[in-house]
This record gives sequence, structure tokens and C-alpha cells, in this order.
Amino acid sequence: MSDVATRLDVFKTYKLYVGGKFPRSESGRVYEVTDSKGEWLANAPLGTRKDTRDAVLAARKAVKGWAGTTAYNRGQVLYRVAEMLQGRREQFAAEVAVSEGIGPKKAAALVDAAIDRWVWYAGWTDKVAQIAGGANPVAGPYFNLSSPEPTGVVGVVAPQAGYGHSLLGLVSVIAPAIATGNTVVVAAAADAPLPALSLGEVLATSDVPGGVVNIVSGRTADIAPTLASHQDVNALDLTGAIAADGPGAAYALEAAAADTLKRVVRPALDPFAQDWTNAPGTKRLLSFLETKTVWHPKGI
Repeated sequence: MSDVATRLDVFKTYKLYVGGKFPRSESGRVYEVTDSKGEWLANAPLGTRKDTRDAVLAARKAVKGWAGTTAYNRGQVLYRVAEMLQGRREQFAAEVAVSEGIGPKKAAALVDAAIDRWVWYAGWTDKVAQIAGGANPVAGPYFNLSSPEPTGVVGVVAPQAGYGHSLLGLVSVIAPAIATGNTVVVAAAADAPLPALSLGEVLATSDVPGGVVNIVSGRTADIAPTLASHQDVNALDLTGAIAADGPGAAYALEAAAADTLKRVVRPALDPFAQDWTNAPGTKRLLSFLETKTVWHPKGI
């Protein structure tokens, strides 16, 4: 009989990511996260409306500083996220595999694609102004110049369906929003929150200022309506609003967002058929930008 005691694994405590810190839910409650076979994986914090409001407050405080950062520096920060994610590739591959019920090779490929997507959006930060703005031809002795500006705080309902949704889909909705100078509050996928909560740990060590990205896990029906109705949220990405009915359904969230005239991005017609490995294009880069146009008289 061995004298060496059997070692017990140290289970990870997943926490919210709000304002650059890792708080537990104010309710103190958690919920069980299971794999595709129903086996227990971990306990995730059960975020509440109060947690969501705290996240919005943190995002609002970060808007001025992040929007005022040069596009070049924002690109460097996004590239740093890719570097740090690369260093934790194995952990994320394991979390993606159990979250989506796929094999290790496919999961590793999805993590690689997520890393590459951070790099891709990092390259766009100082180029998006060329496709979203410029000099406009006008009939008169004026210069007419348009330039894009960030919308502000964006509420994001993270993807909850489609191939690669747990990490690659999440990156595909966060990265373009912050690349253009917005801050975000993310309602993590309720059934697959682990990659999102671990991404918060990467962001915290990647030079991303606190409050630029905030991640809250829990019931979408609790978190999303708070984002939709909050007067300090400027725009809403409903990619993960896949419920057919109830407070978390896209139509209900759109109605709540209408009261404060939010800009809204609707979910795909068939979210379950969505393949997040497809090339993202520039649509999401332009989704949360406002155009400022300046008229200036020419000299005689």
C-alpha cells in the first residue's frame, strides 16, 4: 500500500469580470454548468440585475478613456489579447470541447481561429476610418469631412448557438465593438459560460483597461432585459437572443430598447445554423459607429 496520499484536484472558482475585477455575484448564488452529456463541469456565478447594472456603470466610466485612446494603441492592446490567449490555448481548447461537445482537435482549431480573429480585428483599428469616413464631394466652397466615432456602451447577448459559439463566436462580437472604441457588457452564454469567464482572465492581463469589457454569467432572461432597458446603454447586440418567447426573446428586448432609442443588431435568422468560422467581414466593425460630418469653408 502506498504511503503517498491521493492528491485531490483543485477545482476552479469561476467569477464575473466587472470593471477589471473578479467579483462574485452580489446574490452569492451559483448555478451548475454541465457538458453536452449532462455531466457536471463547474459552478458559475448566477449574475443578477444588480450585477448587470454594476457592469454598465463600469463600462460607462471606461468609455472616455478607451474612446480617447489612439486607434494604433487599441490595435496593440487587441494584439496583446491574442498573445495571452495563445499562452492558454490548451485550457481554452478543453473548455470549448466540453462546452460544445466536440473533439479535442476541432476544439483546438476553434481556439486558433479565435486567436486569429483577435489579430484580424487588431489590424482594423487604425483602418476602419478609411472605410467608414472620408472627404465627401459637395457643390459649394466647402470641405465636407465625415469621421466615425464610437457609439458608447454596447450591451452584448453572447452567441448561444452555432458552430464555435462558445469562444470564437464570443470573440467575434466583442472584438469589433471594442476595436472601434466602444465598451461592452456581455451576457455570457447561459449553457456555455466557462470560455467567456476564462476570457475575462485573459483580458485582465492583456492591457485592456478595466471596464472596457465586462462579462456577466447567469440567466439570459435576467441579464439581457436589464441591458435592453438601461438608459446608460447606447446599443444592443442581440446575437444570442435565441429564445422563442419570454423576456429574453429578441422581439421583447427590441421593444425594451426602443424606449431609449438604442441601436440594435438583430440575431441571425437561424442561429443554430450559424458557422462562426466563416470570414467575419466588416459589418460588425461598422455596426456600433456614429458618423460625425463637419462642414468647413474653403478660403477664397
